[in-house]
Amino acid sequence: MDLTDRPRRLRTDGVRPLVSETDLAASDLIAPVFVDATTDERVAIESMPGHERVPVEEAAARVAEVRETGVEAIIVFGIPESKDAVGSRAYAEDGVVQRAVRDVAAETDAYVITDVCLCEYTDHGHCGVVEEGAAEDPTLTVRNDETLELLERTAVSHAEAGADMVAPSSMTDGMVGAIREGLDGAGFEGVPIMSYAAKYESAFYGPFRDAADGAPAFGDRRHYQMNPANGREALRETRLDVEQGADVLMVKPALPYLDVVSAVRREFDHPVAAYNVSGEYAMLHAAADRGWLDLEAVAHESLVSIKRAGADLILTYFAEDVAESL
Repeated sequence: MDLTDRPRRLRTDGVRPLVSETDLAASDLIAPVFVDATTDERVAIESMPGHERVPVEEAAARVAEVRETGVEAIIVFGIPESKDAVGSRAYAEDGVVQRAVRDVAAETDAYVITDVCLCEYTDHGHCGVVEEGAAEDPTLTVRNDETLELLERTAVSHAEAGADMVAPSSMTDGMVGAIREGLDGAGFEGVPIMSYAAKYESAFYGPFRDAADGAPAFGDRRHYQMNPANGREALRETRLDVEQGADVLMVKPALPYLDVVSAVRREFDHPVAAYNVSGEYAMLHAAADRGWLDLEAVAHESLVSIKRAGADLILTYFAEDVAESL
């Protein structure tokens, strides 16, 4: 038996880190932050252990806690004080995200990204203006083109508040082009767009919907978020966003869609982001709570796998814990 080729030679402790193909750093991670305009104290998110909704007045302090771990970037999600059919609090000058971003930008050195969507702000929980009768007829869905103007207004309001980057997540056709036009017209040519380019209608979002109070009041989002069965469609979606001016391309969720992350990485030169979503976070916590898994080890291994698949940036609820261990 010829054993001249022995891969184990490069697995000893001294050389193992030198030949590591994938490096994970705190600077690769983006930490989600939930800001709640309806509370004056921090509220634990039961389905996402270790995470809280924080009042607007504590947004900057919460972000400062994130920065202490070495994580440099955060993405802000807002829970508004009121909701209506068109999500008007999403683009209000005194909206929850706008107020929080002003404070965070003034008091911290974090890189501030904002989620641009309407589902947390509409009383029906869908990501835009719904067609008349949609509550009774599941074949009806969001009015695409009417929603674009509202997304544009929301993104511009975030930039005016001090956001460093905006991240449209509604999977509305044409959203990147509309937002780019709006930002440029308002003098924010330097604000990049991280598009949720391939966002699937996934069962892994449950805990997030608890956290952000964004579950649909009726129906589901299958008419505008992607079918989990489709991979090639992700490249079509991503290509359209590139053509419209997206600066960073995101795949969501991450772990069940590593093939899509890898395909986007191969196809496009843009930075690639992946969202390690709430369900991925919660299931590892649940298994660790039962003693079935080592939480720190599986969290780190999960993020390395996402990076290995081709992601440059990872949005993850593990950001702080993993960054500290790094």
